[in-house]
Amino acid sequence: MKILVDHADIDAIKKMYEYYPVDGVTTNPSILKKAGRNPFDVLSEIRAFIGSESELHAQVISKDAQGMIEEAYKMREVLGENTFIKIPVIPEGLKAIKALAKEGVNITGTAVYNQMQGFLAGKAGAKYVAPYVNRIDNLGANGIQVAKDIYDMLKNAGLETEVLAASFKNSQQVLELAKYGVGASTIAPDVIENLIKVDAARCAVDVFVKDFEILCGEKKTMSNI
Repeated sequence: MKILVDHADIDAIKKMYEYYPVDGVTTNPSILKKAGRNPFDVLSEIRAFIGSESELHAQVISKDAQGMIEEAYKMREVLGENTFIKIPVIPEGLKAIKALAKEGVNITGTAVYNQMQGFLAGKAGAKYVAPYVNRIDNLGANGIQVAKDIYDMLKNAGLETEVLAASFKNSQQVLELAKYGVGASTIAPDVIENLIKVDAARCAVDVFVKDFEILCGEKKTMSNI
């Protein structure tokens, strides 16, 4: 499973890249709003840090297909061809996805709340579809199952589209989809950190260090004994 950082704060992104094997960054208009700066300045800063080979996902805000298409080409011009344009899976969005996919533009179908949205975005040519796991749960459905169903439907149809699961509340949700083989998840930094936040592991490390110090008679590491 690819793991992408769902954030726009450059310091938080740098921390994730320092410690974790992440594969890129996703944003949306609400995340960019929190940065309080020109969106293209923020996105350009992220692109400069992660490099041209890493995935960067950025979302259009137009509600009509033509506006989405124009925004897509503008973002690719500024942020590079390895930018994935996030387009909501609504009728106008599907129209834009079809047109852009024919031109080789990388598309992420977003705002996915049910199985057929994800499937149709894949048929239209999206490289990723992003079901909102926790938001689906909040509507009374099962977000994990929706993501799994979309994954199965795309594979059964022989489509190359991958599921990019989004909107996580906890690490257990990520675990369930990783076990299932879902191709990618975009996760907020605090949830990424919780993936390996195990108190028992910390305690074990403390015991190992204490035992080693007792053995050596003083504070030493393997590099200076």
